[in-house]
Amino acid sequence: MFNFTPLLGAQSASPASQSLLEFDGGVKVLVDVGWDESFDVEKLREIERLVPTLSFILLTHATTAHLGAFAHCCKHLPLFTRVPVYATIPVASLGRTLLQDLYSSTPLASSIIPADTLTESAYSLPSSKDGDIANILMQAPTPDEIANYFGLINSLKYSQPHQPLPSPFSPPLNGLTITAYSAGHTLGGTIWHIQHGMESVVYAVDWNQAREHVLSGAAWLGGPGIGGAEVLEQLRRPTALICSTKGSGQVTIAGQRNKRDDALLDLIRETVQNGGSVLVPSDSSARILELAYLLEETWASETSKAEGTSPLKDVRVYLASRTGGATMRYARSMLEWMEEGIVKEFEIASGAQEAHEQRRSRGQQGGGAKAEEDKSARAPFDFRHITLLERKSQVNKVLSGDSPCVMLASDTTLEWGFSKDAIKNMASDPRNLVILTERVSERNSQSKGLGCYLWELWNEANGLAAQDASSASVIEASGNYATLSSVRIAALEGNELSVYQQYLARQRQLHTTMQGDSGTMLETSADVLDDRSSSTSTTSEDPDEVNQGKVLNTATTLQHTRTKVGLTDAELGINILLRRKNIYDYEVRGKKGREKYFPYAAKRRRADDFGDLIRPEEYVRADEEDQIAGEALRDNESKKENAVGQKRRWDDAVRAVDGGKRIPNSAAKRRKADGTGASGAGAGAGDADSSDSEGEDEDDKVEGPAKAIIGTETIQLNCRISYVDFAGLHDGRTIQMLVPLIKPRKLILVAGDEDETKELAEECRKVLNSGSESGIDVYTPSIGMVIDASVDTNAWSVKLSRSMVRKLHWQNVRGLGVVAITGRLEAASLESPPAGEDGGAKKKAKLEAANAKDPGEEKMDTTPILDVVPATAATAARSVAQPFHVGDLRLADLRKIMQASGMTAEFRGEGILVINGTVAVKKTATGKIEVDGGAYSFADPKNTETGTFFKVKKKIYEGLAVVAGG
Repeated sequence: MFNFTPLLGAQSASPASQSLLEFDGGVKVLVDVGWDESFDVEKLREIERLVPTLSFILLTHATTAHLGAFAHCCKHLPLFTRVPVYATIPVASLGRTLLQDLYSSTPLASSIIPADTLTESAYSLPSSKDGDIANILMQAPTPDEIANYFGLINSLKYSQPHQPLPSPFSPPLNGLTITAYSAGHTLGGTIWHIQHGMESVVYAVDWNQAREHVLSGAAWLGGPGIGGAEVLEQLRRPTALICSTKGSGQVTIAGQRNKRDDALLDLIRETVQNGGSVLVPSDSSARILELAYLLEETWASETSKAEGTSPLKDVRVYLASRTGGATMRYARSMLEWMEEGIVKEFEIASGAQEAHEQRRSRGQQGGGAKAEEDKSARAPFDFRHITLLERKSQVNKVLSGDSPCVMLASDTTLEWGFSKDAIKNMASDPRNLVILTERVSERNSQSKGLGCYLWELWNEANGLAAQDASSASVIEASGNYATLSSVRIAALEGNELSVYQQYLARQRQLHTTMQGDSGTMLETSADVLDDRSSSTSTTSEDPDEVNQGKVLNTATTLQHTRTKVGLTDAELGINILLRRKNIYDYEVRGKKGREKYFPYAAKRRRADDFGDLIRPEEYVRADEEDQIAGEALRDNESKKENAVGQKRRWDDAVRAVDGGKRIPNSAAKRRKADGTGASGAGAGAGDADSSDSEGEDEDDKVEGPAKAIIGTETIQLNCRISYVDFAGLHDGRTIQMLVPLIKPRKLILVAGDEDETKELAEECRKVLNSGSESGIDVYTPSIGMVIDASVDTNAWSVKLSRSMVRKLHWQNVRGLGVVAITGRLEAASLESPPAGEDGGAKKKAKLEAANAKDPGEEKMDTTPILDVVPATAATAARSVAQPFHVGDLRLADLRKIMQASGMTAEFRGEGILVINGTVAVKKTATGKIEVDGGAYSFADPKNTETGTFFKVKKKIYEGLAVVAGG
């Protein structure tokens, strides 16, 4: 069984992506925790409802549309941090810098508490129509909290199957396997392959088949360096292919990298020649890497020209992002995830640097050519021509000058980030140019952001279909007026603070009820492992009924505590023994599941290969204890900030009102806490301290509970607008070419607006001939619609007779039992009794029970019996069935086996295993194993010294199960 439900991003203009995958046995997988620039908590209601039933979470891309709500859910949704999360290393690292930039750039990222939640408070406000009531902000996660949340993510590599751990309240996964494949589009972007029983699901949202400067293409055809004509076997013939339609209706130059780059650079050259500046809005962690690399390489080549006629030679390039330094440091440490050319460039730079150090140590450093050679050899993302700007004051200082410049700034929506500040300074000059790199859709029908307004101006004047493949058109804003939203924060006043405190009390009650009796939400990895181990134990102390009841009770409690501060005795259930005083008895007769057990779970000691698992906070020194998330984690101890006689260091800072972490007193500590730093920032001169995000930009920061005061301002647009597609997404033509090669049984199209989704669905139906018997089903679900995409098979339950069981010969293949059965179905009443038993009396009793009219009487089990084939028909049945091999042998495992047998085995070339220098074994893209031996390998098979070919084939067959038909 496989059901798919899009929670966000299906036939919608919003780019946010959330999907729910349900498998047999109650396994639920959440893919992506996306958000958009509205930061509306109502879009997370479905996730809040599903958290107590989730098995694990998968993340695909390090963009706001795919993980923008991850930190919010970790901080504000109970049990969310106890659900295992899986992603690649770049997604986890770049996602952290993205959300740190997001929360430090706009107060709205903290989310406004819904008005209906605040009206449940016991306190009354002066007027229910007061606009400030609905604008009270939730607690925003600190940079350290964001780092801790992303530290919980389990990192995976490409093409490595992995069996995930379920959450403590999840049913067993029963061998479910996940595998990550390259998706292009972003660094570490993932196409997920999920195998569960007979269900094979490929989740491919936002991918790009074309190779770019930094990113390799999607791994449909084998990934970079392979480029086969057939789709990978693991991704072929899935039960369901979930694919995005975003951008499928465009006719752009996205797939033509050289023309796309030339179009962007021509616009920049033309603008700076006329004395104008260029603003290129982009995200702060994903696609900005491609743009920054292109501009750095262009400036390096242009400024090295001897004639000096390039218009770009005296123009400065800036990258404006609050976490730009940390993002580039992460990028320099993850070159192996990039395109092969980047890796070669790094190797060349490393070799040149080593040669330079050797000449310097020998005193042979000359001038001239050698110095220029060493200067030109630089590692990727070690910027020489791009200056990082990480403070608002730096951006304003650069734009206040008269000299033209080129600025990459976050974000594409122009709703937050430094791009919003840059457009205010550049909009009035008709010489300036704003180059949009992605389509920007409106977040809702009531409000339209500036990025969406600029996109619509350009699209109405040109149209995507009219865009030339070799250039990008430019339009004049012609004095149009645009509305920008301005947000400032202020401290709560009067009854607002009481309402907020009531809201916090209700949330604490909810968290405490969901988490049990633990007083803190913070958990160590040992605690998580203990709970997971307890939930997956198969001993009689933890039966399945208890786990199932726990999930149901948790879900019920979530619904009740959302609207009530306290719970009634009936709602507390068995927990009344712990929650109420002077109550020592509870009626358990007739109860089921968790209601039959005392609500206390004694944690059992857990151990691994290194010994007993420990809690690190129990071994923290007294002078370091207050630095762990601002909480006193030792039992029976509490921190008193101003207790008499308590020692306090001179450099201690004041704690935040909301129980936040201690603010570091030095710039170096602040940079470490924010995940940024000055070293390796890749900035130009004068930017050594640009990574300090705590500077003068936060003078108006409000400590403690705050509210957002939202206003609007109008700016006049006199600048020019253009569009060059740097989104790095597939188009409709690519999908129509690849889907027939993938051959999915069902195709589900999501992540696009309504028009392009339906248009692509019609084209796919024509290409795949879905109208014929051999065609496939194409689904276009809307948000909340459940799609049953289960494999088209029929299953029946049968019983094996005793004589059949005695004849079975099981074979083990990678931990699974395989057996071939040839039998004959018989009715249950005709089962032959074992020798020596009176079968007639039992049959008669069963028939009488089956014919009994009283429903209370026992009825006969009518499940058919699979018995052995009679000797007279065994010969015919044996001739029809053909034997075949079952299993998948990895060459790495074969290499170990051959080495253990005393042979030499080593890999040569691309995936070819050479044994004893005479036999070559390789595995094709379709999974077939080919064995090729030289003349010396076909010697006498009885001679162990020369029969290498036969010994290799024997070991291969030993690793597979030969299932005989008879």
